[in-house]
Amino acid sequence: MSGESSKRSNLIDVSYGQLHQALSGRLEGTTSDQLIEYITPRLDTLRHIAEPFGKPSDASKKKIDGGAVALSDGVTVRIDDADKEYVLAVSKKFQIDQVHALVLLRSFLYNKGLPATAKEGKDSFVDELVEWITPFYFSERLAVLRVLLPLFRARGDPDDPLYDFATTFLPKIIPDGPKFVELLLAEFSKRTRTQVTARTPKDAALEAKQSCAEQLVLLEVLFATMWDYVKCDGSMVAKLYETAYETGIGTIQANTALLLDSESSQLLQDIATLWTVIMVEILELEALADPAGRIEISDNPIDTSVYTASAKSLQRIHELVMANDDGQYVIVYIAWAFVVSRLADTASKLESIPDTYRQFFETILPHLQRNSKDREPAHLWMTRTALAPGAGLFGLLFSFLTDSPLFVASVAWKRASGVTDPNATAYRSVIKGLLIAIVELTPVEHIADSDAFIDVWIALFGRSESNSVALICAQYWESDWHVSSARRAIFDVARSRFPINFQTLIRLLRAMTGNGFLDTDPLCSTQEGPPTRLASQAAARDSCARHVFYYLENLTTYSQVVPIHLTTGPNAMIERSGHPNTPVGLSYASQRQIRLPGGSMMPSGSSGRLLNSDGAEWLIVCWQHQHSGWKLILEVLTDYVNKRQVLSGGYSDVSFAPRGAGQPVTVRLEDVGVETNSGGINETVITHALDLVQSLIQDSPAQAEQLMQAFEAGDPVVSHTMTEARPPDLVQLTTMILEDALTSSGHRSNGYRIQLITSAMSVLSAILALPRYAHRVWLYVRSTGALFGERGAGFGSVALAAEKVSGRYTMTLGLLHLVQRLAAEAFSSVLPDNPKLLQLKEEVLMRGIRFVHTEVWVEHLSWKYAQKAERYDIGQQVMTFYGTILEHAPPVLDDSATKYPFAKLVQTVLDLTLFKATTSTINPLVSTITSGISVLESLYDSRLHADVRRLVFCLEAHLHLARIVMNLKINTRSTKPCLLEQLFCTRVTGGAFSRDSNTFVKADPIEVLALYVKQRGMGNVVPVEAMRVLCALRASFALISPSPPTIIAHLGNPETTVASLVQIIQHPYEDMTLRGAVWNFLSLAVASEPALGGLFVNGRFRTPAQLKGKAKAITDSPADESAESALDVATDMLAGWSEMWDMNPQLLSSVLKFLEVVWEHGLEHRGVLEGFRDSPEFWDRITNLASKELGPVPEYESGVFEIVDGIRRSAHHEVVSMHTYRTLAKSYALKIIAHDIGMHFAVNKDAAKSKPISFTKMEPRFRSSDDLSELLLEATPSSYDPSLYDELAEQLKDGFPSLTLEQVRSFESAAEREFGDDFIFSTSLFHTRINAYQSKFPADHRDSLVAQVHLINMNLSLTQSQTALAESWQLLLQKTVPYLRGDATVAPLLMASAASMSYDIAAEKRSGDMMSTIHGTRLALLLAVLEVVWFAATDKKPEIQSFVDLVNNVQNIILNEAQPPSKSFLGALSVPFHRTLLLILYFCARNCGILARRAKALNADQRLKIASMIDAALAMVIDALRVVFDAARSRVDVELDRDMEFLVSLFEQCTRSDVNPSTTLWLVRCQESDIIRASLDLYVHIDLAGLSDLPLLLARKQPLYAPHILLFHMALASIPSAAERFASEGVLAAYSNNSLSAAISAGMIDVTLPEMPGHRSPAHTGYCAMLAIVSGVVTALGRQNHYFDAEASGLIQLYGEQIIRSLSWTIGDPITLPLVEELEHVVNVFYSIAEGAPVSQTNVNPAVEKVLHAFPIPALRLLQQLNYALTHPNHLASLFEPVTTDERTLLEKDPPAMDPLKRPLIAHLVHRLFRLSSNILSTLVTVNRAYLVLTSDRDDWPVHEALIQPHSKVVLGEAASMGTLLELGNCTLDVLRDLVNRPAGQSLADVGAIPGTFPLDVRQGVSTARRNLEALLIYAVTQLVMSLSKPDTTEASGGEVEMDTEHVEEQRRAPRASLSLADRLRRGVTGEMAADLQSLLTKSKPIVAKCDSVVGGTPAVDLTGVLANFLQERILVQQ
Repeated sequence: MSGESSKRSNLIDVSYGQLHQALSGRLEGTTSDQLIEYITPRLDTLRHIAEPFGKPSDASKKKIDGGAVALSDGVTVRIDDADKEYVLAVSKKFQIDQVHALVLLRSFLYNKGLPATAKEGKDSFVDELVEWITPFYFSERLAVLRVLLPLFRARGDPDDPLYDFATTFLPKIIPDGPKFVELLLAEFSKRTRTQVTARTPKDAALEAKQSCAEQLVLLEVLFATMWDYVKCDGSMVAKLYETAYETGIGTIQANTALLLDSESSQLLQDIATLWTVIMVEILELEALADPAGRIEISDNPIDTSVYTASAKSLQRIHELVMANDDGQYVIVYIAWAFVVSRLADTASKLESIPDTYRQFFETILPHLQRNSKDREPAHLWMTRTALAPGAGLFGLLFSFLTDSPLFVASVAWKRASGVTDPNATAYRSVIKGLLIAIVELTPVEHIADSDAFIDVWIALFGRSESNSVALICAQYWESDWHVSSARRAIFDVARSRFPINFQTLIRLLRAMTGNGFLDTDPLCSTQEGPPTRLASQAAARDSCARHVFYYLENLTTYSQVVPIHLTTGPNAMIERSGHPNTPVGLSYASQRQIRLPGGSMMPSGSSGRLLNSDGAEWLIVCWQHQHSGWKLILEVLTDYVNKRQVLSGGYSDVSFAPRGAGQPVTVRLEDVGVETNSGGINETVITHALDLVQSLIQDSPAQAEQLMQAFEAGDPVVSHTMTEARPPDLVQLTTMILEDALTSSGHRSNGYRIQLITSAMSVLSAILALPRYAHRVWLYVRSTGALFGERGAGFGSVALAAEKVSGRYTMTLGLLHLVQRLAAEAFSSVLPDNPKLLQLKEEVLMRGIRFVHTEVWVEHLSWKYAQKAERYDIGQQVMTFYGTILEHAPPVLDDSATKYPFAKLVQTVLDLTLFKATTSTINPLVSTITSGISVLESLYDSRLHADVRRLVFCLEAHLHLARIVMNLKINTRSTKPCLLEQLFCTRVTGGAFSRDSNTFVKADPIEVLALYVKQRGMGNVVPVEAMRVLCALRASFALISPSPPTIIAHLGNPETTVASLVQIIQHPYEDMTLRGAVWNFLSLAVASEPALGGLFVNGRFRTPAQLKGKAKAITDSPADESAESALDVATDMLAGWSEMWDMNPQLLSSVLKFLEVVWEHGLEHRGVLEGFRDSPEFWDRITNLASKELGPVPEYESGVFEIVDGIRRSAHHEVVSMHTYRTLAKSYALKIIAHDIGMHFAVNKDAAKSKPISFTKMEPRFRSSDDLSELLLEATPSSYDPSLYDELAEQLKDGFPSLTLEQVRSFESAAEREFGDDFIFSTSLFHTRINAYQSKFPADHRDSLVAQVHLINMNLSLTQSQTALAESWQLLLQKTVPYLRGDATVAPLLMASAASMSYDIAAEKRSGDMMSTIHGTRLALLLAVLEVVWFAATDKKPEIQSFVDLVNNVQNIILNEAQPPSKSFLGALSVPFHRTLLLILYFCARNCGILARRAKALNADQRLKIASMIDAALAMVIDALRVVFDAARSRVDVELDRDMEFLVSLFEQCTRSDVNPSTTLWLVRCQESDIIRASLDLYVHIDLAGLSDLPLLLARKQPLYAPHILLFHMALASIPSAAERFASEGVLAAYSNNSLSAAISAGMIDVTLPEMPGHRSPAHTGYCAMLAIVSGVVTALGRQNHYFDAEASGLIQLYGEQIIRSLSWTIGDPITLPLVEELEHVVNVFYSIAEGAPVSQTNVNPAVEKVLHAFPIPALRLLQQLNYALTHPNHLASLFEPVTTDERTLLEKDPPAMDPLKRPLIAHLVHRLFRLSSNILSTLVTVNRAYLVLTSDRDDWPVHEALIQPHSKVVLGEAASMGTLLELGNCTLDVLRDLVNRPAGQSLADVGAIPGTFPLDVRQGVSTARRNLEALLIYAVTQLVMSLSKPDTTEASGGEVEMDTEHVEEQRRAPRASLSLADRLRRGVTGEMAADLQSLLTKSKPIVAKCDSVVGGTPAVDLTGVLANFLQERILVQQ
């Protein structure tokens, strides 16, 4: 059904049943504000209890027909036409108002939903709907009345949380109390007389039953009203009595024939019982019994509000009571008898009876009647009648107290009673008043059936939950006990017969402890979960325990049975000392000193009175003797154990103590006559004794300590005859009793055997809470095999087997409780002093866990249960046991786990639940969770609220354990799902019961978890735990690979689930912890599960067109377009961010965290976010929040405690928590802005040209000096204080050697922890562990340690939030680089901030690993600031000074002793920071170089500071490089490679001459550290090609280490002094003998590798780098070190094959950029060697000369090919082959038909070839000594170097000729002529970021072309001139010249006969060439001159004129 308003109505969402539960405290977490919101619109309904839902009306029908109804809470509900029919049908069926019918229908659909068994057909559906809603309607009618009950209860208790609420609203609901009572009575009477109207028998029976249920609730409201809301005046009491008797206390019903089933009979019984209680209640017996009270009997009474003030009413009541004297009214009868007695007593004291009362008193006091012969007052014979055994008074009371749902909760649950609040204290208080009245009415001794009276007393005070009896027990001890002897007579009588009647006093005292019934009581509902007593109830319980203890500790009498023969004769023990006629009766005196059982000594002459008749065979004497009843209990236990040992064939006591006549007479228990009538001391007696002990010491350690001292005080007990041995204590006796009960078959009663076993285990559990005695329990439990024996022994065979048959598991629960207490005690008493005891404890627990797991846990779901709730109790106990152990597990499961206490035990549980889990272990856990929701619904429907409570506790324990296991699994970082996860992802058969189909159906555990989250009836804990389990599952799923599971796949209706979670985070009254958990889950879902995250962001699925056909019924109801998403809720909540900032920053941070995650994944949700991204209001809020001032860091070091919600917290917890969450909120806001800027760049191509709104809103803060500095200064500081941790660690080491802080690290995941004093280290675990030392250290010292843990947690909270803020600023600055870099306004501000930040970082004095992490974060923030500033662009003094200050601070950072970078390099830190520091240093070094190159930018002081920083940086880098080089020898590590890359880059930057002119210091450092040799050694041994690890090579595209080592060598080679050192370390040897040497020597180095398509070969890159380094070294050395030239020549010869291969390139071969680079490096090597060769030919090393003379011929051939390529660019373009993908993309971008020089890559290639050509020509100029030709005489010319043929032929297959040079020259001139006419900065080829390329502009093109032209002209002129001077020339101009140098020399030595000069001139060839060359020179001159203006800088020397003159002189003139 559709039509829901977008705003929800609480009238619909919260039913009256749920409202009653909320008011009753069963829906925990509901606030007063919520309750006011719920109840205010319902006031009219609550006032009209007769017709709460009204009657049908035309006005309401008109509203329904109108289609929209405004409800009383202001919400308008729209109604579809289809819904109207259903609403009117409901209204007609129940005859209720149509609007109420609408609300009822919607509430039913919302809270219950439709069954899945709907039938087809419209008419049948209406009828079915009415049938389905009927139970809900009936329950709502009852709930309307029940809502009043908690309000009445709260109004009467000022301590109740709802007291103010109730006192406000009750008068509004019930303005006139008496009229309300009359209405209740009238409605009750009406319902008893009204016939049912239903037609079918089934409906008639249902209606009759509903009528009875309403009658019962009416009586409950009547009871609550009369309790203290309405006065019990005469007319009111009379009216109540009249109604009660008229209706037969509910037994007279008009529909009796329909009330025959058990449920109806129970309802009638409950009505009768409640009527009886009400009739006693309104008599106010306790007020009448109060001695201080006064009954006013007067004609004009002052107080008319009491019924005794109305004589007429008294007469009427008396007549009614006397007229109804049958058995069912006997309780009212005795109560009225007491009233009559009090009235009679008051009347007897009056001088005269008032006239108005005379008739009444004459009725009850016959002696006032003159004619009456009966002189006995009425109350005497009424009392006698009521107390007669045949009247059944005590039997009826006992039945009430033990069998009525009104007084027994377990009966109410078992019978599904309609009583709203079973066993309320008020009901028991009424019966208590009745019992007090009875004992005041007649002496206890005169009660004929005293045993029945005692049973009633015990049932009232002792057989109930502690919460119900603690207050009335305390009231008795503190008040009634002191009022009169009559009220304590029951104890006086029992004491006078003690210990003969041992059990009577023991049972009475146990009942009066206020502890309620024990687990062994049949009325007990077993475990109720964790104690939830109010403070007043706990105080009452303690008071009762103290009174019981002191009473039994100081008994004043001691009764004894004495045989008659011991009263006479010489051996007489006693003698008669008093006369029978005395007031005290016959008395006796002891003749001898008697040692009584219990160990007390009764002196001779003690007096006692006779309790029985004189002359009997046995005398019962009550001695006046002070003794301890506790010692007597110990006596009884010892005697029992002794006798059981004898019966079982055990030992018998033997004593060697002296014996003699002088010893006192010792009397044993059998001599005293203890329980002679009951068969002596048996299991029953022992059980009662242990029950008393247990009741006294349970949950009361102080009282238990006192009791144990009482047991051990005084003389030993009589039964202990081995005086040489220590008497057995309580622990030993209890253990022996338990062992005997479990192993012996001699017990007569199986029922009492169960009680005995349970009681014994309970006593042991209670004693474990006492540190002084706990070790005894361990020792005795270890010594017995009865508890945890193997299958078939001990507990398993006796107790468990018996309970499996009976279906009641009292003993099993007792055992589980004992095991749980053992585990808790073990972890709270870890002391290193006694390792054997720790080992013993672990052994016991291992046995215990083995037994619990195998015998209980894996089987308990299949057991038979008399009460299903016991199954929940067992599950809860086992899960709590496992959880207690796992909470002490180490967060990281590694080798350190063995250092934790009880490591074996913890590992065992981990294996059971995680590592070695089996389905038998995990199935019960998952199935219980899965079935919980359906079981809960059935329990609620049955109103079994206590079972609900126990199920909730069970689910809490199961979910808690599941969360712990999941968190531990997450910490293992496993990529495989554990068994728990697998079962959570598996649908469970039988997990849920469908009430629609009455079958078990499959349920998905994950979906059930989601249902728990929104389940209102689960309290606060279960939804939170379920949500956290879902979070843990989501986090764990994210780690699973390859196919992680998802949450959404397991949700039946994801949209509904998402909507419910959104409703939770949206609702302001939801529990804050739950809202935080849901926000966390939402963030996790968006981050790691796109489908579910998208649903949270969108609010619904975005589907294609709606389905047609069969799904038309679905499409007819359109989707709710107004569905609110979590994103909508989050952004709406931001509107009130300021209020949340002040009041609830934790919620604010959760909201912002969700938004931050959404924006982080913004591209996935781009469509949804567009509206928010374009919203100025949204970004105003975010930026204002991000800029909000945090204020100072709060103080937190006082160590003061306070109690908050019952938890001990630091007084500073709140303020620290709020500050940290505000800091975190700021960090999320900054990240949102950063992510939005990132999205802007991701979705916009020209993002840099436009700014997103997020940035524009934040930009003013960047441009404001004050704002920016303040914001960055907030992000810089860190509150971390390692001294706190160190100080506590030292204290723990000294005083608590077995305890470390790591052992108490919280098991909660990081996302679940809350900032504050319990953040990282669990205070509760720490407190538990240090409690073991309470005997060694006082409480103050332990509290001081807890305070230190609080300080550490608060300090870490502040630290983590501050770190998050710093990281957020780092991210934001990185994202804003495109907008802020180079900004003249922002850069100075940021540089000043950087200087300030670096100063703080440099001043760091704190050390430690955590501080290193913080240090790294702060450095990263500093780097982010510097990346925005970028490199210096101005020469402004303030900016330069800020930079120099930064440099100075960075130097101090390097030298910082607290945070030395060396630790980071060495890997001694968990989070290294050295790379960030290296980047900062790189920035500083590079910026220093920029400034150093500017004139007068730096002064001397600044230069000095820069030099100091550079020196410090180099020292650090050199040392670090040595460490890295050494480490790289031993391992292949990507991280090491990164370190090497950073270090080498910084080394290269810091060694530049402009930054560091002097090389002395760092070269010495290099020599000392020997890093050059280390780098060469590493280079020799590594895989330079990377093929040894192909997957790594394919991933990284380059080998490890090699590129960085080569860059390091390049840096050294570029500096002459360093190159010299480098050369001397054996660089050529290393380059000749490495992993590439063989391939290079064989000429097999290719540009690409088949294994790496699309990438350049690393081997080729390395080869080229080696050539470049060698040439660099040769160039740097110059002509000073010729030995290196010779070695380099040897390397050239070694690499000859590869060199020849490259130089042999032809125009028919493909060309690539790497090949061009190789050719450049080859040529450069020859050039450097040639330049370094001596000027004198005679001094040239032969090896060098050989290499140089081998170069020209291949070079000229290559030049021929280059000439063709440059003069035919189209052909060149066709030869080009791209190597990388980027090259291919760029090449294919332009069409092939395009001008090749306009294609960027081809233009770049052409430029590179021109540059190569210029290099070749320059090398040839040097090798062939062209400058010598130009500067010397002809005779000195090296004419043999003339290699160019002086002809114009250009033959591709031959070497270059003069024609080739002229053609190449003209080509170059054409290019140059074109370029010089263009702007100097014009781009020629923009090739982007392709490796090996560079941006090419006109200036570079002109420079390269000019160099090529000049080199060509010099070479051509000199070659032509020398060719004319040669004595002989070879005619064959195209002849081959081999590379073999020897062949060349041979040619030179044997020239052919030369021709004359005239012959050659005649040929004209030379002249023609000279003319062409002269023409080229002439054309070049103006172009070359124009180049200077393009290139800029100092004008170059123009050689064209010189060359032209030289050519003119040498050739043309001669010619």
